[in-house]
Amino acid sequence: MQKGLVFEKNLEHQTQAVESIIKVFKNLPVNNPTDINTNFINPTLDNKNSSDTYRQNIKKLQEENSIAFDAEPTFSNIIDIMMETGTGKTYTYTKAMFELNKHYGIFKFIIIVPTLSIKAGTVNFLKSESAREHFKEQYGKTINLYVVESQKNSKNKKNYMPASIRNFVRSNKNDKNSIQVLLINAGMLNSDTLKKDFDRTIFDIYTKPFDALAKTNSFVIIDEPHRFAQENKTWQNIKLLKSQYILRFGATFKEYENLIYTLTAVDAFNKNLVKGVIAHIEEFDSGKNVFVRLVNTDGREATFELVDNNNRTKIKLAKKDSLEKIHSAMQGLIIEKLNKSEVLLSNGLSLRKGNRINPFSYSETLQENMIKKAVKEHFEIERKLLTQKPRIKPLTLFFIDNIEEYRNENGYLRRTLEDTVKSIAKELLDKETDKFYKEYLEKTIKNVEETHGGYFSKDNIESDEKIEKEVNEILHDKEALLDLNNPRRFIFSKWTLREGWDNPNVFQICKLRSSGSEISKLQEVGRGLRLPVNEYMSRVKDRQFYLNYFVDFTENDFVDRLVNEINEKSNAISAERIPEKLDENMIKKILEVYSDRYKDENSMLEDFIMNKKIVDFSHKFINNGFDYIRQNFSLIFEGVGSNKIRRSTDSKKKVRVRTGKYSELKELWEELNKKSVLEYKFKDEDEFKNLFKEFVEYIKDKVGSSNMVSKKVKIDFVDNKATATEEYLTEDMEIIPVVTMSYHSFLKELAKEISANPKTLHSVFKEILKNGFNINNYLNVSTIRMFKQGFNNFLLYKSINKFKIAYQEVKHTVHPTKLTDKNGNPLEEIDAHDLGIMFDNKAVAKNYYFEELFYDSELEKENITTDIEEVIVFTKIPKNSIKIPVSGGGSYSPDFAYVLKSKDSDKRLYFVLETKDVNSEDKLRKEELQKIKHAQIFFGEKIKFETQFSNKKIVELIREIYAKQCAVM
Repeated sequence: MQKGLVFEKNLEHQTQAVESIIKVFKNLPVNNPTDINTNFINPTLDNKNSSDTYRQNIKKLQEENSIAFDAEPTFSNIIDIMMETGTGKTYTYTKAMFELNKHYGIFKFIIIVPTLSIKAGTVNFLKSESAREHFKEQYGKTINLYVVESQKNSKNKKNYMPASIRNFVRSNKNDKNSIQVLLINAGMLNSDTLKKDFDRTIFDIYTKPFDALAKTNSFVIIDEPHRFAQENKTWQNIKLLKSQYILRFGATFKEYENLIYTLTAVDAFNKNLVKGVIAHIEEFDSGKNVFVRLVNTDGREATFELVDNNNRTKIKLAKKDSLEKIHSAMQGLIIEKLNKSEVLLSNGLSLRKGNRINPFSYSETLQENMIKKAVKEHFEIERKLLTQKPRIKPLTLFFIDNIEEYRNENGYLRRTLEDTVKSIAKELLDKETDKFYKEYLEKTIKNVEETHGGYFSKDNIESDEKIEKEVNEILHDKEALLDLNNPRRFIFSKWTLREGWDNPNVFQICKLRSSGSEISKLQEVGRGLRLPVNEYMSRVKDRQFYLNYFVDFTENDFVDRLVNEINEKSNAISAERIPEKLDENMIKKILEVYSDRYKDENSMLEDFIMNKKIVDFSHKFINNGFDYIRQNFSLIFEGVGSNKIRRSTDSKKKVRVRTGKYSELKELWEELNKKSVLEYKFKDEDEFKNLFKEFVEYIKDKVGSSNMVSKKVKIDFVDNKATATEEYLTEDMEIIPVVTMSYHSFLKELAKEISANPKTLHSVFKEILKNGFNINNYLNVSTIRMFKQGFNNFLLYKSINKFKIAYQEVKHTVHPTKLTDKNGNPLEEIDAHDLGIMFDNKAVAKNYYFEELFYDSELEKENITTDIEEVIVFTKIPKNSIKIPVSGGGSYSPDFAYVLKSKDSDKRLYFVLETKDVNSEDKLRKEELQKIKHAQIFFGEKIKFETQFSNKKIVELIREIYAKQCAVM
């Protein structure tokens, strides 16, 4: 295996960023120092006497890199480079240092980072053999790195300036084989060390570090600029360095100053520079309306309130008391200490008055379930990547808060991981045929304790040799961790590992505890976004990779927040937030996407102001102007060349009806709006009993855990927009062994919920008892809820094949409906969102019932815009207007209703259509197939019901139906 990462020399996005930096200083005079200590000082790139050139360079770069700014470039010496997390920011600014040295002779740089962890990561990169060799090959030079560390108290009477600062200041430009780089973190920059006088001077002049550093005329590079607000102390100390220029590199800025290059989150995903994201959300119905709130603390006792739905209970706890007294799910969580303002828990969480926590998110059951699913997913990824060539070794990162439960040999986190790893590895080994992976699994089973490792801050003060090796691998030896002979691939840590640490082969991050809702979601996933390297340490970028991200139900909005953050940071125009004015970004995108409508900005604005009257002369929206933009220029909300449209939230939008066509639609519409009830056609009570018994037999082996739901959401980044797609939802159907009610009450409630005879249920439970399942251990509300939910699904899947169903019409008044008033007259307009969440100004078919095009899929859009001779009238069926009852208590709603011509002029052919944007029936879930079968029974012979798949044109489908129906007549 090759030692060290292999860096690529000319990645387009990094090269473009570096070239932009070099162009900032194009044609500026380069003034060499005349000071007596000239060899120790950078030459000056003079923008004072060439301020116009400087600003013109920046403005030209902003135009070249499509950066829109209202204000002109400033005379400021601050240059901003925006690069999204995971795209090689550290590499880029390192390359920029070498290029500035090559073009302008700059040889002294000061890198400032916010934290010690980022500092450690930067040291690892700059000192790595692979990075040194990479840059030496290109530039014939290496970096001399001087790291400013905190000083230990010296017994020497004389006070010496830190050696790193002394040596950096004294480094000489005559050293042609290297450039000089000083690395310092914000804490050291703010320390007294840099301000105080020292006994020994530099050049017999400078006794203070700040004064000595200011004399070097250095270029300063700032990493993570949003951490260095200009009103704060740290920025004031940065100014004491009197740097020639300040280059700020980051994914997040509080405000820009001379921004010359951007690589947004959407750019990064669109260009395949980072992994995609798939979010796994572990839901837990029981915990959704439960929380524990710290009401008060007096320093001796803390008052907590447990809110469980509408029930409130107050409990007082003292130091060392367990929170299990409040809720059983918080077993093992105790009060470590408390004062009059906060309570510190044993897992390190600090609570202040009013703070809330969800007890179930501390449940071992929940965390074990997440571990098991993450490990299972890991092995699926691992097998795929380790049985190909060249091989890629994936890692999974677990963030935890209970360190002891991992470090202790019998801790439940360690035990759960090792048991799960061994179990899955054995299962895979039995059927594995790949020689390499088979041996890898054998090593895994033999030494399961070596498959994982952890890093926690307390590890720095412990002397355990094994732990020391783990920590060194995780923090400092990326290559050793990715070595295929090393079985370690599961990493445990606290959230402190997120910052300054990354490994490109992290394919999964599992948060076993929430990190807090205010943390940037993009920052959270950042540790796993980098593209992976293969066994030869070369980056792999020829395919799509995804980061699996596991969170619990307390972060159910994780996907929405991540998607919104990406779109906002990437300057994607939101269709959901209503802006005050038509801004430059909107103008630019309208002109780009709709170039056929307007030749230039002036003609467009003249139309908007004088003709359409949707903006005033200051470009502020008037007369619902933004609604007009959303409806008529919908593609700007997706970006250039997009064939999809961002969802509209304008629920007040109305669509006009072609009321003259209602007379042709009336008979079919009223037929569709007749109400029916579904009947289960059981032969007798024994047939129902056998069905229920089959259901209980099915779930009895799944008892003993929790009623959790796992949701997998894939985040795609396409055409300047992030979108989330729910890929699957699985219910674990598991019930909890807790007794909170009598058997009689349980039986009565369950019978009521599933509409069954209590005697029949009792008979089934008695018979199942002989097979080892005792319902008496599970008498609680949760079991009833899960039985109801599970049995309803069971009824849906077993209906028609296992037992028959029928529909019986019930008498009721048909009108009003979504298309008619109470007198049966057609409405002149209806809510547009009842027809679809997307809009296009394309013309609709002449026989369509509505005047405008609102739709939910491309297939629907095609149907609505297709003119067909055999169709008299057709309509999109408004949402929630036609509900066909299906087994298990759900309902089904078709999409279109058609009235077709007939050979007999007095008759009409009625046709109802369900559209499915997939190629064939085998792509549908079983639930959807069952609902379609229910619809076929519901409509019977009078109304033809069909399912349209994406590979079938509506014209073909209708003509087939038309031909068949006419042949019968």
